[in-house]
Amino acid sequence: MTTILIIDDERPIRSSLRDILEYEDYKVLDVDNGEDGLKILQKEKIDLVLCDIKMNKMDGMEVLTAAKEFSDIPFIMISGHGTIETAVEAARKGAFDFLEKPLDLNRLLITVRNALERGSLVKETKVLKRKISKTKEILGDSSGINLIKDTIEKVAPTEARVLITGANGAGKELVARWLHEKSGRSSSTLVEVNCAAIPSELIESELFGHEKGSFTSAVKQRIGKFEQANNGTLFLDEIGDMSLSAQAKVLRALQENKITRVGGEKEIDVNVRVIAATNKDLLKEIEEGNFRMDLYHRLSVILIHVPSLADRKDDIPTLANAFCEEICAEYSMPVKAFTPDAMKALQSLPWTGNIRELRNMIERLIILCDKKITEDDVLKFANPGGPAPVANNGTANNGNGFDMEQFTSFQDFKDFSECEFIKYKLERNNWNVSKTADDLDIQRSHLYSKIEKFGLKRD
Repeated sequence: MTTILIIDDERPIRSSLRDILEYEDYKVLDVDNGEDGLKILQKEKIDLVLCDIKMNKMDGMEVLTAAKEFSDIPFIMISGHGTIETAVEAARKGAFDFLEKPLDLNRLLITVRNALERGSLVKETKVLKRKISKTKEILGDSSGINLIKDTIEKVAPTEARVLITGANGAGKELVARWLHEKSGRSSSTLVEVNCAAIPSELIESELFGHEKGSFTSAVKQRIGKFEQANNGTLFLDEIGDMSLSAQAKVLRALQENKITRVGGEKEIDVNVRVIAATNKDLLKEIEEGNFRMDLYHRLSVILIHVPSLADRKDDIPTLANAFCEEICAEYSMPVKAFTPDAMKALQSLPWTGNIRELRNMIERLIILCDKKITEDDVLKFANPGGPAPVANNGTANNGNGFDMEQFTSFQDFKDFSECEFIKYKLERNNWNVSKTADDLDIQRSHLYSKIEKFGLKRD
């Protein structure tokens, strides 16, 4: 049932409005002051507020301003001393409409209906935007996840910069998206930059843009990510891989809120909130001279660490069931169920690829298994990180250092061999992805896909 809150210090007005609205099948709550009204708004699910302007203690404009800081509930302001200036001020502060006393019954009901419809449209728009932006719920009830949720609620409405740390696939990007969604910048753009996927010689052009003719391939002017994110949020993923020269320019942009395009002289004002993420230990990178300490302190006003899946195995049933429903819906399949033993088997796996690996495995199990997913299915199909080498027992070994009997198909053997070869090359090049891609004669983006596919992780 739709719930309407009336805030007015005149009892006859509250009683009249209550009678009218309850007759129209609305649930009505009423209070005689703004402070109590704000407390109700924070505790109860309210769909619409009718608020008087002239009240003792706290007037209606103050209530409206305070409520808009934490809620999008539509407000209809009412007053017996209405002027055009008052109506304009109410609209400027976010009120849906302004009504004068004595209230006209028909206009009141039409305004209430329109305000409720607008509130519904705002909610639907937010849901659709979230679907388009792929912002999903942060699932889990472990202590680490609850701490992250609490931190997001406190930090998102502020302008504080946030540094998110955690292993690959743990969910750093999702945390960044929620920081944007719950911020005052949610109506503007969230621009994402993967610093590790951009060659060091192009990162400055990508972030700050360039002028036509500033270098050989600059055939036209380009707007950088900082400008694209103006009045919104810029998410710098894997910032630990950014070159030192680019770090210096990012630091200046954060200090002065100004940027200069590559090859340009004009300073451009930007209003951007920066959220950064990394899977590296930046303090160690600072010691090794790979990261600027002053930039680290600029970025890490708030630190959020996303725990790996191995550290929150109690959340695996929640995640697995949610992924199962989502994937079955995508494939238009009946939802499959996990047996208790299957769930225990999932919880016993190492999960070096974290959430990303779990979702891929759930998708594999859904495609390959029957209606119920059993422990045997998990052991047979989950296959985390490719088949592991086993000790030589003298059978079917052929002197290769691993048991040939472990491979059920030629594809399994190919995946295992490819995984081991890529891992060897990465370790030989000290996990320098660019150099490894050159050694393997493949594109760097292709190598990143392989690292993700096999759940490879630097020791």
